[in-house]
Amino acid sequence: MVEYERHDYDVIVIGAGGAGLRAAIEASAQGARTALICKSLLGKAHTVMAEGGIAAALGNVWPQDNWEVHFRDTMRGGKMLNNWRMAQLHAEEAPARVNELEEWGALFDRTDDGRILQRDFGGHRYARLAHVGDRTGLELIRTLQQHAVHNGIDVFMECTVSRLLKDGDRVTGAVAYWRESGNLLVFNAKATVLATGGVGKAFAVTSNSWEYTGDGHSLAYWAGAELIDMECVQFHPTGMVWPPSVRGILVTEGVRGDGGTLRNSDGERFMFDYIPAFFAAETADSIEEADAWYEDKVNNRRTPDLLPRDEVARAINSEVKAGRGSPHGGVFLDIATRRSTEYIRRRLPSMYHQFKQLADVDITAQPMEVGPTMHYIMGGIRVDADTAATTVAGLYAAGECAGGMHGANRLGGNSLSDLVVFGRRAGLSAAEAAAGAAAPEPDEAQIDEIVAGMRAPFERDGAEGPYDIQRDLQETMHTLVGIIRTESELIEARERIDGFKERAAGVGVYGHQQYNPGWHLAMDLESLLTVSEAIARAANVRQESRGGHTRDDHPGPNDAEWGTKNVVIRQGADGEMEVDTSPLPEMPAELQRLFEE
Repeated sequence: MVEYERHDYDVIVIGAGGAGLRAAIEASAQGARTALICKSLLGKAHTVMAEGGIAAALGNVWPQDNWEVHFRDTMRGGKMLNNWRMAQLHAEEAPARVNELEEWGALFDRTDDGRILQRDFGGHRYARLAHVGDRTGLELIRTLQQHAVHNGIDVFMECTVSRLLKDGDRVTGAVAYWRESGNLLVFNAKATVLATGGVGKAFAVTSNSWEYTGDGHSLAYWAGAELIDMECVQFHPTGMVWPPSVRGILVTEGVRGDGGTLRNSDGERFMFDYIPAFFAAETADSIEEADAWYEDKVNNRRTPDLLPRDEVARAINSEVKAGRGSPHGGVFLDIATRRSTEYIRRRLPSMYHQFKQLADVDITAQPMEVGPTMHYIMGGIRVDADTAATTVAGLYAAGECAGGMHGANRLGGNSLSDLVVFGRRAGLSAAEAAAGAAAPEPDEAQIDEIVAGMRAPFERDGAEGPYDIQRDLQETMHTLVGIIRTESELIEARERIDGFKERAAGVGVYGHQQYNPGWHLAMDLESLLTVSEAIARAANVRQESRGGHTRDDHPGPNDAEWGTKNVVIRQGADGEMEVDTSPLPEMPAELQRLFEE
């Protein structure tokens, strides 16, 4: 038997971003003894990178906005691959969650008459994003964090979960380790919520921070849960491309929402060449006329620069490939010619300081160099829309690690409202399940097996270290499973990933367990390889282009064959990854009518 700390709870929440905090708050409010486990420091969650705003049909700027329009925008943005019930609940409940945040102390920007101000974002018919300058995610985390700590929720910081524990077919807790000391912890829980975020560190260029190694996706998969639509990966169109030390760091969509325009090396506003056919202004004789046409058609005051993210990212990629890119492989994002210095520094303070301090670029006087960066994964753990329950008993998921809500492409601003809507639902369902469950006892044999696997890298003297494997994996995912995909490259990626798995199985580390980053990465590699294989396999199965999934050998959507199917990933009885498809849930007639208008 190994030595470990034992902690018994009704509900444990793994991940302390917006979804995890909201889940923990709700579970605790229902009377469940709750623990919040976070890989990094509390407040360091990637939610703080969601700068532009939180989408909710409050109707403060456009009174005609309502949940039905928001629902329709979300479904259309997701290319109709969304779980309709999740999109409906999200649109209906987002206003209440935003008002709740304000009641808990969130300080939003205001309209002249004192209501919460809302800004434009791509794919939203109306200005709908409540915001705090360009620091909305930070304000959301601050508010939820203070509320959680005030309610007495136990927090385990710098603590990484390695595996989930099971009793038969039910999840009953987790095995984890302290990152500083390497000492082990075992959490026994009646219900477990996963809210671990995304998978960005599987790619070479990403806006995601070091924590995003696909932990929740892989923990659920290893425990027997299903993943859906892992091929749907969002490349945010505007990440920093220079200097190299900050390549991939996000440039908020709020820059374009507040008037910024995209231009190529010839100074042309190229996005007018990429307006989808059903938006084309064929009779426009000038940019000004096309601009006015676009505003009239879709009530979007910022022109094609605010098309959905997948379309803008592909357009930038095309301009760069055509030789019309910026000196460092991106395009130019210019807000200085349309907005005053005072306006930019007031509305976009983080962007101003980010470029000034990190790239020595004054965005009030010169354009930014931006390009696509792996930003978000729409695919994730399969959950029930109403309860956030996974396909394994005792396990729930919310936020980016949960699939279904965003379909094939997420609209900007929907991530923050997704976190609080489904974080609340996951916490509520977990607390209700815990109320009727018996307290589990630790399975010592299972714990010993997990710990043996965790400590195995220390026993391999002279073996390859983990850093080269991660670098090779990231380059493979960036070049072969990136924005544009083909069957031959996806097959090559899978073959390479198989080779990386063999190398990782023999990886070795030096030193001891106390704060050993090499050991941490050796364990993270298991998650990174699992989610990378899932993405590559799912991308090869979906033989069409839809949202964040673009196949050069299958251009355009194939609605008849793929428009009503999820790609499903599960672990087979032999431990190998299985890929299947399943039909989307059928949308009721009263909601289908919204798309006939």
